[in-house]
Amino acid sequence: MLEDYSSLDLLLSRFPELTVCRADIVAAYQLLADCYDHGGCVFTCGNGGSAADAEHIVGELLKGFVRKRPLNERDRQIFTAAGADGAVLAERLQYGLRAVCLMSQLAISTAVANDLGGDLGPAQQLFALGQPGDVLIALSTSGNAANVRYAMEVARQRGLHSIGLSAGAGGQLAQMAEVCIRVPAKETYLAQEYHLPIYHCLCIMLEARYFPK
Repeated sequence: MLEDYSSLDLLLSRFPELTVCRADIVAAYQLLADCYDHGGCVFTCGNGGSAADAEHIVGELLKGFVRKRPLNERDRQIFTAAGADGAVLAERLQYGLRAVCLMSQLAISTAVANDLGGDLGPAQQLFALGQPGDVLIALSTSGNAANVRYAMEVARQRGLHSIGLSAGAGGQLAQMAEVCIRVPAKETYLAQEYHLPIYHCLCIMLEARYFPK
């Protein structure tokens, strides 16, 4: 398949200081594409503001982002045959790429915090849900958040691939992730401001791959 990196070129034209991250962004995209090519699932986790980013990534993957993803004729017919509600679903549903945010499940997160320790929420969920070949995207501006470290260790032991988004030297995340995108920023908020356009770019590239116009 001929890869289209025009979205990445646009990102780097808007943020030329991220050119140092280009090779890692490409490597992260290739890990994600290989995961989805083989029917896998992407998991995300983070801490604080990066937890919100983890949710944001999943939101862009599960439905149309910059492209529409309408149902094909076969699936439209299946839903339409179910009646009025089915017709609404046939018209409005969109295809998605399988993704789960490990920060979003309130019941299991609080149960883990109470029973096992608050830093183990993402790790416990990934241990239960992750399969070899899936991908974990972990965000930590320092690279040292405990909940992210534990999840990364589960990914490593369970045969998942891993992508880190960090800053500066990348902390422990840079040592644990297969691919670590380390943005050139020292302040947390500045690092997070760079993370957003990077993961948007990755989502746009994946959408173009699986939902061409």
